[in-house]
Amino acid sequence: MAILILGLVLFLGVHSTRIVADGWRTATIGRVGELPWKAVYALLSIVGFVLIVWGFGLARQQPVQLWLAPRGMRHLASLLTLISFVLVAAAYVPRNAIKARLHHPMVLGVKVWALAHLLANGNLAHVVLFGTFLLWAALSFRAARARDRAAGTVYPAGTVSGTGITVVVGVAVWALFAFWAHGYLIGIRPIG
Repeated sequence: MAILILGLVLFLGVHSTRIVADGWRTATIGRVGELPWKAVYALLSIVGFVLIVWGFGLARQQPVQLWLAPRGMRHLASLLTLISFVLVAAAYVPRNAIKARLHHPMVLGVKVWALAHLLANGNLAHVVLFGTFLLWAALSFRAARARDRAAGTVYPAGTVSGTGITVVVGVAVWALFAFWAHGYLIGIRPIG
C-alpha cells in the first residue's frame, strides 16, 4: 500500500500545484522557463503514475475487503463511467456544448470516474486509489472555477456538430475500454 500512496502523492502532488500554489507555479515557470517546468512536471507525473500502477497491483494481491458493493452498483458504475468518458472527450473536442456549459469537463470526468469505481468496489486499495482521485478532482474543479471567475474567462458557445462528435467519441472509447481494454490492461472485465 505504501507504493500506491507514494505514487498518488507524487502524481496528484504535481497535478495540485494550481490548487495549492498557483502563484508559486507561475513564478517558477517565469524563473526556469516553460519547457523545463513541463519536463520536470512530465517526469514526476510518469514516475507517480508508474508507482500508482505498481502499488495498486501489489495491493490487489492481498485485498482488504471493507464492504461488498451490491450487484446493482456495477451497473450504475458502467453508466457513470460512460458519462465520464463523454466528459473527458468534451475536454478535447472543440466547440462542444458540454465544455461551454461545464468549463472543466476533464476534471468532472475524473470525479465521475472515481465515484463510479468507489460505488462498485469496496476493498481498501480501491478506496485509497479512487477516493484520493475523487478528493483531488473536487478540489481541482473548485480551484479552476475560482481561477475562471477571477480572470473573467468566457468559454465559446458549443455547436451541435461539436457536441455530437463529443458524444460519439466518448461512447466509442468507453465501449472499447469497457468491453475489451479494461480486461486486457487491468485484468477485470466490467462488461462481457
